[in-house]
Amino acid sequence: MAPTATISLGRAPSQIVGGWEVGLLALLLLLYFGGALVNPAFFGSTGAFHSLLRDTSRVAIIAVGVTFVIVNKDLDLSVGSTYGLVAVVFARLFAPSFLDLGIVPSVVLCLLLGTLIGLINGVLVTILKVPAFIATLTILFIGRGFVLALTHGQSIYYPAKASEHPLFFHLGETNLLGFNNQIAIFAIVAVIGAHVLAKTRWGYETFATGGNEQAASYAGIPTNWVRIRAYLISSLCAALAGLMSAAQDKGVTPLYGVSGELTVIAAVIIGGASILGGRGRVVGSCLGALLVVLLDKVLREGWPITRIIKIGDEEITVNAVFSLPVGAVPVFLGLLLIVAVLIEPYLIRRQVAGRLWAWLRGRPPPPAYEIGGIAIEGVQTKGAMATDMALSATRFGKFLARRDALAIVLTVLLWLTGLALRPDYWWNLSNSFAILLNYTELALITIGLTYVIAAGDIDLSVGAVLALAGSTAAYFLKVLGADPVTAVAMGLLAGMCAGLVNAIVTVGFKLPAFIATLGMFYIARGLAAWFVAGQQLTGWPEGYNLLGRKVYDILLHYRISLPDGLLRSVAEVVSVQTIWMLFVALLAGVVLAYMPFGQKVYATGGNIRAAAYAGINTNRVRFLALMLAAFCATMAGIINVAYFRSFNPVAGQFRELDAIASVIIGGGSIFGGYGTVIGALAGAAVITLIRGLLQLNVQGFTMPQHWINVFIGGILIVAVLIDIWVRQANIFGHLRARLARRTRTAETTHA
Repeated sequence: MAPTATISLGRAPSQIVGGWEVGLLALLLLLYFGGALVNPAFFGSTGAFHSLLRDTSRVAIIAVGVTFVIVNKDLDLSVGSTYGLVAVVFARLFAPSFLDLGIVPSVVLCLLLGTLIGLINGVLVTILKVPAFIATLTILFIGRGFVLALTHGQSIYYPAKASEHPLFFHLGETNLLGFNNQIAIFAIVAVIGAHVLAKTRWGYETFATGGNEQAASYAGIPTNWVRIRAYLISSLCAALAGLMSAAQDKGVTPLYGVSGELTVIAAVIIGGASILGGRGRVVGSCLGALLVVLLDKVLREGWPITRIIKIGDEEITVNAVFSLPVGAVPVFLGLLLIVAVLIEPYLIRRQVAGRLWAWLRGRPPPPAYEIGGIAIEGVQTKGAMATDMALSATRFGKFLARRDALAIVLTVLLWLTGLALRPDYWWNLSNSFAILLNYTELALITIGLTYVIAAGDIDLSVGAVLALAGSTAAYFLKVLGADPVTAVAMGLLAGMCAGLVNAIVTVGFKLPAFIATLGMFYIARGLAAWFVAGQQLTGWPEGYNLLGRKVYDILLHYRISLPDGLLRSVAEVVSVQTIWMLFVALLAGVVLAYMPFGQKVYATGGNIRAAAYAGINTNRVRFLALMLAAFCATMAGIINVAYFRSFNPVAGQFRELDAIASVIIGGGSIFGGYGTVIGALAGAAVITLIRGLLQLNVQGFTMPQHWINVFIGGILIVAVLIDIWVRQANIFGHLRARLARRTRTAETTHA
């Protein structure tokens, strides 16, 4: 028998450094020399190179920790807020104007805070089974709320006391060797991180868990602990970076950590890590951080230009610097994130560079990477338990068995609570409809998001799309002097283009929806600020403002008057946007509940593979759902500008958090396969009433806005946990069954 021929795959790739890192290094050199040519006054100096390494140090340290998380096939969106929160807490603990603690207890408490955040993230994702992007996104919003609440929107500085502790604060200064100590700290963290990930048991367990968690579990690896450990490393790295910033600046600002998570994730993905897990190198992540920071500096520093100013008959030459407008950098970083993630499936897994190199040398192409990391993929049909309970229940129990019953009951209870606390305000008809106006914007966004979540996707960009549509309409009204119809059309076009990009990148390029829409979150928010130059715009034709006015105001505008009576009273309090929202809700509710497309949405979200086998065009369903979400957010943005008669670049902030919480509270499943428009509207009412109650002046006390956002973030986590453990796992049903078995056993024993 002839011996079997074997084919050697060659030496296993190094887990420390490889060809990808060499390519990144070459790109960095080209980019830096390009910056030196464009702006030699800045990039041509050794000081600029030193400041580049110093600023990269903090980003790269966080990237080291996030590398462990992404290799684990998880995600940590909270690192930016952790970085900012740790720095702010240190300032509050250390500053003489606040607690005035010593340097050692302040640092220790901050490190404990970082550990606690990492532990919370890890437990939420592994033990409590909350999706990583939802858990860490909520912690991100909660952390930012804490930052703004603890700083009251103002900076905190402590230079005098910092001079008394040179040992710690020298970490942010230049040492005797001529470079900043932060660079040395970064080098130490990078070397340790690279060694741990590539050469130790911790690293092997991380790669195994990210590559195939089920197989790793069969091999005896404690995968839950591996994932929790990665979150602990990530948060501690973010905490260390926050302390380094506090040491360098000898103070903090409320903007610490804003967009930091985007920069870090983009750096790790550019560095060669796979968003699908199982691959990544610390050295690549550090080079990716250097590349992202360098690009940021090139964009922010601008390039020198010469302008000629004419004063009278004399022309004067003035040296100036051309800089990109406000919002341009977030736009670029959002694009960078999407492009970086597209590198994974279209360049790395297809081995484009290796195949090209092999073709140039006339050799056979390298073997393709194995695509897919799950040995056995189980069927996931969501909402079946709740449906069975509803079918078997009778009378009032049939209503309570509905998944949206909780939201409806909470809406009634919250309304009665407001009536009990402030009957003078709550029972007033005009005040009631004022609350309804605030509800309308959120309800519109929630209607579209219900379809997206029911289809098994997520859209993190709805608040930013709202701002983009409003900004576009305001720009055409104020700057270009367009008529209201043109402004509405251009606002719709801008918002729908954002939705189209979301749908194409998610469905066409097969990117995870949370990554695609996270990138659009920053792109749309940046474009909204770009269009209005970061300023608030106001003052446009009353014809446009009618979109946000009450029905009676519109009648008066057209010189139509109603006699006194019930009809006039209702017309004086009901707005056009409320009527429009009810129309959209009715249409969307009927389609989702009774039309074939609605059943296709549920089937796609419940089990996309089974839906495809049944002949459903799941790509089309998901595409239309994402477009609908963008359309609803766009309408909300156009109405927002008309209602407030102005546009503020922060419009729609935290609306994505409110909308996701509304859908989940209303009975939707974060895993897809279920959701009703009635439930989503009730969930939006719960969020609106909670915000109204927290802002209610009761005996002179009103909760600050920043703490309200923290509270809403906590509500979202609770809502997701209720969905997972009460609706999906039916934990109360299992407890009742266990108690019933014990009761029967006890009765049998006594008998």
